[in-house]
Amino acid sequence: MVKQEHTLPSRSALGASGSRSALVFAVGAVALWATNALVGKSLLASHSVSQVQFLQFVGAALVFALIRLIGRHGGRRRMPQDNGAGMSAALVPFAVGIIGLVGTMILQYVAFASMPVIEANLVAYTWPLMVAAAIIVLDRPRRPALLGITAALGFVGVALVISGGREQSWFQGNLAGYLAAFGSALCMAFYSIVVGRLATSPDRLLLPSALVGVALTFLWCVHDGVAWDIGPYLLAGLYLGAGPMGLGYYFWSRALKLDQGGKVAVVAYLTPIASTLLLTLSGERLTMTAIAGAVLVIGSCIAVGIEGSEAENHA
Repeated sequence: MVKQEHTLPSRSALGASGSRSALVFAVGAVALWATNALVGKSLLASHSVSQVQFLQFVGAALVFALIRLIGRHGGRRRMPQDNGAGMSAALVPFAVGIIGLVGTMILQYVAFASMPVIEANLVAYTWPLMVAAAIIVLDRPRRPALLGITAALGFVGVALVISGGREQSWFQGNLAGYLAAFGSALCMAFYSIVVGRLATSPDRLLLPSALVGVALTFLWCVHDGVAWDIGPYLLAGLYLGAGPMGLGYYFWSRALKLDQGGKVAVVAYLTPIASTLLLTLSGERLTMTAIAGAVLVIGSCIAVGIEGSEAENHA
């Protein structure tokens, strides 16, 4: 009688499968995010920031609610928690979602409306550089001096983008716009660092935040006295919410939770490349100084991200 042997998948095989899934989710997020600035620019040309943001958060909330509903029908159950621990465990993900989703998106669109979109986009998408630099510093990199120089060059690039190179003057937009773009990058960097360490599922994390965003931007619209009319802009605004904000954030959150080898961070650096390319094809232009800054920003992001991936794989 032949004895059958049942073997379980090895941990390395499971890890490889998780890494592949993480990369698929990350690429999906980047593909959606690449269209964010282009569609946002077209809407902001004729509509207020508050109106565009309201439509975005409505679209995102609908997507997160649908994902939550599908998850419930899929049989996922919430683990019981005691009241004391449950309260603190609920507040932390809520705060992370508010900072990561509401903070990032509102500040980003304030920047889009306050300065050249192509420059605001480059500054806002320095968050992968911030993420990689923070993780590498915390994980004791093998080549700290090299990484420090690389990160410094990236922020020199940000300074060149801000300067614009026009008539040797800085701040072609207003100061609030540049601060908003940088604040958006900080919020997204914080979210990307923390979300993978939380036990909360992305849909439970993001839906409450999107609903808060709907409420806040609705009040903002009321304050601005927004006039509503039915037109193509409505679908474009909902796309920004359902696509780049809704599915983009969900895919990115899933990618970070599944990532095993630090490879997802490298994929994130495709976002400023793809979005800047689309904006350039639409007619946006950078000066030679700003182009040099963009090259430094993107090149530094890639270099720091590759080093971060190598450091994790080596460990």
